[in-house]
Amino acid sequence: MLEGKHIVLGITGSIAAYKACLIIRSLIRRGAEVQVVITPAGKEFITPLTLSTLTQKPVVSEFFDRRDGSWNSHVSLGLWADAMLIAPATASTIGKMAHGIADNMLLTTYLSMKAPVFVAPAMDLDMYAHPTTQANLKTLSGYGNHIIEPASGQLASGLEGKGRMEDPETIVQVLDDFFAPTKDLDGRRILITAGPTYEKIDPVRFIGNYSSGHMGFALAEECARRGAHVEMVCGPVSMTTKNPGIVRTDVESAAEMYEAATQHFSETDAAILCAAVADFTPAATAQTKIKREGDQLTLTLNPTRDIARALGEQKRAEQVLVGFALETDHEQAHAQEKLRKKNLDLIVLNSLRDEGAGFRHATNKVTLIDEHSVTPFPLKTKEAVARDIVNRLVQILDEKH
Repeated sequence: MLEGKHIVLGITGSIAAYKACLIIRSLIRRGAEVQVVITPAGKEFITPLTLSTLTQKPVVSEFFDRRDGSWNSHVSLGLWADAMLIAPATASTIGKMAHGIADNMLLTTYLSMKAPVFVAPAMDLDMYAHPTTQANLKTLSGYGNHIIEPASGQLASGLEGKGRMEDPETIVQVLDDFFAPTKDLDGRRILITAGPTYEKIDPVRFIGNYSSGHMGFALAEECARRGAHVEMVCGPVSMTTKNPGIVRTDVESAAEMYEAATQHFSETDAAILCAAVADFTPAATAQTKIKREGDQLTLTLNPTRDIARALGEQKRAEQVLVGFALETDHEQAHAQEKLRKKNLDLIVLNSLRDEGAGFRHATNKVTLIDEHSVTPFPLKTKEAVARDIVNRLVQILDEKH
């Protein structure tokens, strides 16, 4: 699937830089054209001569060619590429990417990149586990970058743990899978809700939750990549969509999301209700900021309108309705009850008791539950989870048609 694709390979200063040779060989073997951009530190681990010999292209490292003063255009690279792969990606480069620090050619190329970006971290286990690194990876993932999780194993320090760059062939397979022309949703219309809702208390305060919208956006991109026209209803999030097959409607409150979702549902083949919709909203919203007076503030809350139940009641026999359940106890029992009560075809269960799952993580651990089966999956990136969910959605659509 990489035949004719233009891949910018970014190499940073890690001992894993030698594995870039294997990545290049695999990419070229699959028909891709590779342009290497390397940081100054990266050249301490592998020589540009080796890389240019493999790619048959001069390696880009500096802004200007020291021989004749010609300029290496990061903008042109951003337009030329079908994808950018940064492998290995050090903690330093990941931090700079997350915060827009453009102090070398690789980083300016990243900031100019119009194509999807894949990041394969490589570092010692303590650096990878550090909250700063995890926050930076979450930020990059939130920007739409694809994080290729490192593997566990023996590290250059002699220690063992998670931080070892993923196997080169696996990395290349991730890119191959991304470009695979799977169009099993071609012609389908899919409704997806994503993000939180904000229920206003007064002009400056609200009731909300920690949802970033990451899971919903991953689902929207996956459906669109597979040929679907996606109607996406988003709560307040900072994420952006990339695929032109996604039409986005932004809302704030549960009531606004209810109106948009029920309006679009009749025209769709399936709906995936991924948004973290508030169950309650203030009975009254103050028109001016509530002042701090006395020792207590009492809020009266009314239940919001149940989007999943409403769509379940409207659902036609050929439509598919997918819901989410985020639980903290008796997870499977609660999810199966929700599946039945709301007339869902499939429910995606995740638990806050699972490390790395739920809100504020780039990963998720889900169990897919339908009327006949319960299928647990291991912890994966939210992009990989989206593929699992959409695979099952396609199966159910095919069964109904």
